[in-house]
Amino acid sequence: MLARFALSILALFASFSPGRLSAVEKDIFNYEAQRAAAPGTKRIVFIATRGTHGGRGNHEFLAGEIYLARRINAVYPNAYAVVYTDDKWPTDLSNADAIIVGLNHGGRAAMDPGIKAAAARGAGFMAIHFGVEVNKGEQGDNYLDWMGGYFETFWSVNPWWEADIRELGNHPVARGVKPFKVRDEWYYHMRFREGMKGVTPILTAVPPVSTVQFKDKPSDRGGNADVLKALQAGEPQHLAWASERPGGGRGFGFTGFHVFANMANDSFRSTLLNGVAWIARLEIPPDGVPSPTLTAAALNALMDEAHAPAKPTTTPAVPPNAPKPESKGLGHK
Repeated sequence: MLARFALSILALFASFSPGRLSAVEKDIFNYEAQRAAAPGTKRIVFIATRGTHGGRGNHEFLAGEIYLARRINAVYPNAYAVVYTDDKWPTDLSNADAIIVGLNHGGRAAMDPGIKAAAARGAGFMAIHFGVEVNKGEQGDNYLDWMGGYFETFWSVNPWWEADIRELGNHPVARGVKPFKVRDEWYYHMRFREGMKGVTPILTAVPPVSTVQFKDKPSDRGGNADVLKALQAGEPQHLAWASERPGGGRGFGFTGFHVFANMANDSFRSTLLNGVAWIARLEIPPDGVPSPTLTAAALNALMDEAHAPAKPTTTPAVPPNAPKPESKGLGHK
């Protein structure tokens, strides 16, 4: 146990050197300070949709990325993460070592020349929830290159269901992650690279057949013959995955995160933190990137910071009207 603890400490602080900023000094909205950070600093850029999707507690990408950025800054002396909003999109990613997007559709990211150039020189790329969906064609091809997979309409589906995640990948991103159950809008049946080349599943579950809404005609996000056949055969579906590019660079996709309250689940949160660290080539400790369990008060405080404070501020982080699995309203309309 002592040796394991020592390894964790060494992994986190081995790269510390004088001149590095403390976590308090690493303002996540001070972009000039990030550019001026000491040589060798891993510069991580988050881009988040400012608005929600369905009200408070849904698609809280800004609140989530504020948390992830600050936690990475607190844990890693040699990393400086900043957060941009989609209405203040970054124009200079020439120094970015990793880019993470939480967006209401990833099309803009997939076609962004700055992200494309960063990925071409080996920067990591990660997308969360609706950010993993892009259009088939050039957008999809870019995501396949950068991240190894994406949500393709009329192939992938986005139902609400409780994923019983028992199968975890043998990969650094899975360090400290334990089997868990979480209800969310977990996308699955992703479009992956041919033969899963360079792709390692991280979170895998077997969705119930009832999560596919398909009879005679396929729908853009509800169901199709291919996904129905896969579920009827009991094929496991990958909800998060890591990928490596032949020319260098790492990618990570995570399909959950509609429900912000799920950040209170230690394994859910650790998977995201580990994913950020891994694509930035930061060493992940044996038990994963450390983080305390988030309380309801902490989640609400993050949402208050990301948006105007709710009235009352005790508004629960769990959206009370989340659709049931049998609901027809499965798509992002």
